[in-house]
Amino acid sequence: MEHNNNNSNRPKRNTSKPAPRSGRPERNTRPERNSRPEKEGRTPRSSRSGDEKPFAKPRRKPDTPRTEQTDKKPRARKPMQRKPKTPPPTPKAYDGTIRLNKYIANAGICSRREADKLIAAGSVMVNGTVVTEMGFQVHEGDVVNYGGEVLRSERKRYFLLNKPKGYITTVDDPQERKTVMMLIDSACPERIYPVGRLDRNTTGLLLFTNDGDLARRLTHPSTGVYKIYHVEVDRAVTRDDMKKLLEGIELEDGPAHVDDIQYVEGANDKRIVGVELHSGKNRIVRRMFEHLGYNIHKLDRVVFAGLTKKDLPRGRYRELTEQEVGYLKMI
Repeated sequence: MEHNNNNSNRPKRNTSKPAPRSGRPERNTRPERNSRPEKEGRTPRSSRSGDEKPFAKPRRKPDTPRTEQTDKKPRARKPMQRKPKTPPPTPKAYDGTIRLNKYIANAGICSRREADKLIAAGSVMVNGTVVTEMGFQVHEGDVVNYGGEVLRSERKRYFLLNKPKGYITTVDDPQERKTVMMLIDSACPERIYPVGRLDRNTTGLLLFTNDGDLARRLTHPSTGVYKIYHVEVDRAVTRDDMKKLLEGIELEDGPAHVDDIQYVEGANDKRIVGVELHSGKNRIVRRMFEHLGYNIHKLDRVVFAGLTKKDLPRGRYRELTEQEVGYLKMI
């Protein structure tokens, strides 16, 4: 059977490139990669060895073959010798004694530093004998006397009172006026006393404790315990006067200023402002506002050293938590 070869009848495809148009360069006329001209001082690519990286420093060949290096025996490591742990020091056994200054501080009289001054002055007696020796140890059963009163070392107690108006801050009043001790007398059997003071007409937070060291630290000017007061005066407090209190005013005992002052949020009354300050001067808030011509109607301390009167009604007290006591001791 004869097969017709139709391909022979088809016209052959012209594979020759057309002539370039006049005025235009021919396409695909870029030089090949290897035909680029090499710069002077550079080794041509064709002459580089396959193992050598371009522009890389030649590797330094080891002096000895790798096979000889592996024949060496590894060095034996010495076992690590740990130093024996030093045993902790054995705590000193309690022998029933306590330093006299600490005994006095635990009794709530004063701090240990101030107790040293009382001892040096000969104001303390132990078992009927005046003691002036620093570091004197009090034994169980010893009778310590100060100011005609027998002292008892007690555990530390801490209470917070929301003081009402009309009570003075003192332990004993010769005029038999109402004192803050009447409000907290049944709080604990230990003898506690107020830390700092509030005026008779000032309300708010007042701390009580028998911890002499903590009381001294919180009341010392260098500690800078911050306090916040709500102040209500007889007329609207102006912005200019608020600026003066921030920048500082001159009182009879020196300059004084507040750290912050704002209108109390939610009061809708520009006669009520909140004042934050660290100063511990006597009646400092009243004296600053009176210096600017204001008469204070109400003065309430709402924050003292981070403690607030939340859930503490007026005239009531509560004992501080361990966390609150720990915070006060870190101040």
